[in-house]
Amino acid sequence: MNKIIEGNLVDVVGGQIFPGRIIYHEGIIVSVEPLSENKGPYILPGLIDAHVHIESSMLLPSEFARLAVVHGTTATVSDPHEIANVLGIEGVKFMIENGKTVPFHFNFGAPSCVPATQFESSGANLGAEQVDELLAMPEIKYLSEMMNYPGVLSEQPEVMEKLNAAKKYNKPVDGHAPGILGDQARQYAAAGISTDHECFTQDEAIDKIQAGMKVLIREGSAARNFDELIPLLKYYPDMIMFCSDDKHPDDLIKGHINLLIKRALDAGLDFMDVIRACTLNPVMHYGLNSGLLQEGDYADFIVVDNLKELNIIETYVEGRLVASNGKSLIKSGESKTPNNFNARHITTTDLKIKAEGEKIRIQRAIEGQLITEAEEAKANIVDGFVESDVNNDVLKMLVMNRYRPSNPALSFVSGFGLKHGAIASTVAHDSHNIIAVGADDESLVMAVNALVESKGGICVVNNDDVSILPLPVAGIMSDGDGYMVAEQYQQLNKKALELGTSFRAPFMTLSFMALLVIPAIKLSDRGLFDGNNFSLVGLFK
Repeated sequence: MNKIIEGNLVDVVGGQIFPGRIIYHEGIIVSVEPLSENKGPYILPGLIDAHVHIESSMLLPSEFARLAVVHGTTATVSDPHEIANVLGIEGVKFMIENGKTVPFHFNFGAPSCVPATQFESSGANLGAEQVDELLAMPEIKYLSEMMNYPGVLSEQPEVMEKLNAAKKYNKPVDGHAPGILGDQARQYAAAGISTDHECFTQDEAIDKIQAGMKVLIREGSAARNFDELIPLLKYYPDMIMFCSDDKHPDDLIKGHINLLIKRALDAGLDFMDVIRACTLNPVMHYGLNSGLLQEGDYADFIVVDNLKELNIIETYVEGRLVASNGKSLIKSGESKTPNNFNARHITTTDLKIKAEGEKIRIQRAIEGQLITEAEEAKANIVDGFVESDVNNDVLKMLVMNRYRPSNPALSFVSGFGLKHGAIASTVAHDSHNIIAVGADDESLVMAVNALVESKGGICVVNNDDVSILPLPVAGIMSDGDGYMVAEQYQQLNKKALELGTSFRAPFMTLSFMALLVIPAIKLSDRGLFDGNNFSLVGLFK
């Protein structure tokens, strides 16, 4: 039986808005007919997040979809890099199968860099053969972000094998090359890299666009480049897409790509350019099956009351109503809980750092950025050991292998501003080892051991109070109801703020302190890492 919806149709392919009628059958649009007069609300293609790690929402794909459809999102270009670092190919297949349980278009990629570097311990290794196996699957739409840009520039054999596999299957390759400019950017693009979501400045973005790469404007829970890059949409409308990259559950409840649309429109940018950035452009670039209100397309569309506030009334995926008036109509389901967790408990003895000098290297965390700044500080030496210096915001941080019993790697970080207590997490890009920062060793021990007991999660320690959100799926995702997980996360975030930090998303920021592929200095389970020189360095200057 045919179904009909009428309204003012936003045709992103033809670049026009007109009153019309959509007739669809069994999820497919069979005809689009113009009408003679304005009728009803506005109908737009469903919105697409052009680059996101579903795992960073700490939700299963099925639960991510439940929350996202409320905001008009009907599809994502999803890099399962995080779970691949924990569980390898089986983790990627788990994400695909879970995503199939709900009406939503998850377009997964084949992770290109697992592990991301040789300077950290991960739970799996995806070589060229495994990447080829994934790319051969019809559910895999692209080769995920090629973070090993030094390997691309130096034409490392395994890196080139992975790029050639993507060419063999005619699938695009995502990039990840912060700060790369000029000849290096052109060489990177010439290797087949087609996008970048790591641009921090307009000059960098323009340089990459001129090299032939699409630029993804990112606004996630921690990394935020929208304000800096959005003016480029006016001049390069066909080369821009919108993405979140990493979105924590409490932020996902508030909004998704729809928020970027509103901000772009408030900035005075052309309506059609804005909508195309999160509909037509990703569909064309990645060859997605998401509908664009054309005959033969999937009936993927959203109904909004007007084109200024874009209040979403209804969301449809393949003709199925999945959200109405702010309520998700997707039901929660049950899931497996695969994991890979073999870390040991620690004591305060494991956190002792014998003083070997008066100056130490520290990394400074920055609000809203993945990058850190390399600084030095005077060591706070007590009885021959270096301790946290709360008064000067130089706090002890650790990263510990969660895949086998090991000793923690130790360093110091500024920016978090904790006055007491500790926060810890097993969401730690890219290898998802245990990461923690604290004002004192006792709190750090309590936080880490709580995560060991639960085999993954995020934790806040405030004096004797230990609060934890367990993440039993690979130690990075909950198997619970998305709305409840968001509420729990919000409460933990609030508890973290009570420790003195000013970061709006302290756990997300913490997770990037171990992200070695982003400069300038980070901590892995093997030690302090200089991201500019791609080498381990000592703590003492």
